[in-house]
Amino acid sequence: MTVPNGDELSDIVIRALRAVVGERERACAVFLRDGRISAVENYDASAPEGAREVVLAADEVLLPGLVDTHVHVNEPGRTQWEGFATATRAAAAGGVTTIVDMPLNSIPSTVDVAALEVKRKVASEQVTVDVGFWGGAIPGNLAELEPLWNDGVFGFKCFLAHSGLDEYPPLDREQMVDAMRTIAGFGGLLIVHAEDGPTLDARTRPAGPRYDDFLHSRPPVAESRAVAQVVDGVRRTGCRAHILHLSDAESLALVAEAKAEGLPLTAETCPHYLSLFSEEILDGSTHFKCCPPIREARNREALWRGLADGTLDCIVSDHSPCLPELKKFSSGDFGEAWGGISSLQLGLPVVWSEARKRGHGLVDMVRWMAGRTAELVGLGDRGSIAVGNVADLSVFAPDDAFVVFPERLHHRNAVTPYAERALAGVVRQTWLAGRPLAVTLDAARDPAPRGALLRRKESL
Repeated sequence: MTVPNGDELSDIVIRALRAVVGERERACAVFLRDGRISAVENYDASAPEGAREVVLAADEVLLPGLVDTHVHVNEPGRTQWEGFATATRAAAAGGVTTIVDMPLNSIPSTVDVAALEVKRKVASEQVTVDVGFWGGAIPGNLAELEPLWNDGVFGFKCFLAHSGLDEYPPLDREQMVDAMRTIAGFGGLLIVHAEDGPTLDARTRPAGPRYDDFLHSRPPVAESRAVAQVVDGVRRTGCRAHILHLSDAESLALVAEAKAEGLPLTAETCPHYLSLFSEEILDGSTHFKCCPPIREARNREALWRGLADGTLDCIVSDHSPCLPELKKFSSGDFGEAWGGISSLQLGLPVVWSEARKRGHGLVDMVRWMAGRTAELVGLGDRGSIAVGNVADLSVFAPDDAFVVFPERLHHRNAVTPYAERALAGVVRQTWLAGRPLAVTLDAARDPAPRGALLRRKESL
């Protein structure tokens, strides 16, 4: 594959023997003009006079750029954990062209317009891919929700249990319902970390290196009780709601029943729940710690079935990095270690490695990691290769493979449970608005970042 040089946006034609277009793979020529897709034609369609042509290799597949709606960038305030520069470079290297940043882990949390403006100011001039923002719903900020919505956030995140950070407290059941009523009043979206606080509080707090102790401290019933609360709140208020990072397969029935009832509820899961399983996690291996936890292999298989039947809508990274010392590697103490997994750059190959074993194809991958995530946040002009869409694309070699070496990742901190794992599928190129992105391990030599900061569209 060769790519055009220069930054000018002239006509470009990308020819691919395989491309995911709509709900099928096909050979095609994708025409780009002024940063958007102007046509999708047969592979050998004539190029406009003066157009530059890019011909993909026989082993490469053209995909839309992925849309990851669950990313903790952590800047400002905890930039040493990640930051917009490193997070968006990692996204680009992984075929992700749009991320939506979570409202917590940064200081201040994005719970009012002033905090949102601080985050936008810090992010500007740094982002390699496009970035949008979630707002937060915490006790006492009901009056801030509509102003945040009007200023362009894509929805509001709440916890039903302690977030791990005292500055971002959870909502109790009635506070959640009050937030839902407020959000429903202006047609917004509530996204929920669905673990039930009282259930977790009644459990013995984990201490020490045993993974089983940590797993038992966050049981499946904590998720199912919280999901039931969300369903009840949606039923009472009509608020659109989305279940974040569902790890408990037993909760799938609750989501399916709510959908069958016609309630406006969606749900996601993550690469680590679809690839890892508790039986393989050695005691003291705190790089596997996340909340909710990675559960048993049989639970993993049930999550795959939930994706296949449509109960689960999408796959997102829940990229939640931290400093290496916060993982408590010296003690391996699951009670003290930070809970979060860095996978923004690796999501596509991690999921593809598992999906193809279960008979899923690249059309499924695009649906789960681009189309439905774009739909969740109302970004109708991305997430698919279609005329009029932003020309955000990725070039993926599904039959190539690589070994994960943490020091070769663009994440700020080289901590990952995927270290030294062989993964199928290599992202060879990422395009943003009709231009190829040059991302190398030497950031100082790369072109200036040119991602955009996104605001919610009125069509939501």
